[in-house]
Amino acid sequence: MPLGAEGFTVIDLPEVAPDILPSYDRCPVDDYMGNGTRFKRFSQYKLTPAEDENWSFKRLPHRDYTTYKKFNSVGGGIRRVYEPIEVDFTPLISEGIRELGLDRSEPWQINVHQNRTRAEGGRPGPLTPEGVHHDGHEFVMIAILNKVNVAGGTTRLWKPEADEPFWSGTLDAGQAVLLDDRGLAHDVTDVLSADGGPGHRDIVIIAFSRWAEKWYGEEHDAAALEEQDA
Repeated sequence: MPLGAEGFTVIDLPEVAPDILPSYDRCPVDDYMGNGTRFKRFSQYKLTPAEDENWSFKRLPHRDYTTYKKFNSVGGGIRRVYEPIEVDFTPLISEGIRELGLDRSEPWQINVHQNRTRAEGGRPGPLTPEGVHHDGHEFVMIAILNKVNVAGGTTRLWKPEADEPFWSGTLDAGQAVLLDDRGLAHDVTDVLSADGGPGHRDIVIIAFSRWAEKWYGEEHDAAALEEQDA
């Protein structure tokens, strides 16, 4: 287990390229999650081991996002149409890969979610409307890149069948949590306005799955959509 006995770790992130934070201003509204408070782009990559302990990132042809309803009771079992990510998150993702000690004996696939959540007085931004959940992947990285006039947004980690989280923490901008998604469930409390005015929280979520598990392509999409029809 690369993450140790507890199945998670919090890391400090490298400084991001200057085009990263402004790109969040151009994220379209998410029509499926957040009731108008979430703005999102989405892309997928294949990771292949390269020389000198590095990884090769191949951006995959853009597809609708599908996941299983058993993992997301709100947005699972449907096709979710998002615009592709415009900027390069791979240096930041590489930091998470090094911390995970990702198995280099086979290729991996990653889903990359660029999310902004807005809040204002009387209108919180829900971060996990699906509640306490697993995403269904082997590892998940949740990186906080910017927080402007917000409170809340506390990450909570849950052991199987637990009645309360065993760890809670409110991450600062420039921090990320890496977790064993199969061993631990997680949720995040709503983003709130710090002073009643508008605010936002900008993050990127990376979900890691072995390529052989087929979380990309027609076969995966059909399985996720069939679950909804069952």
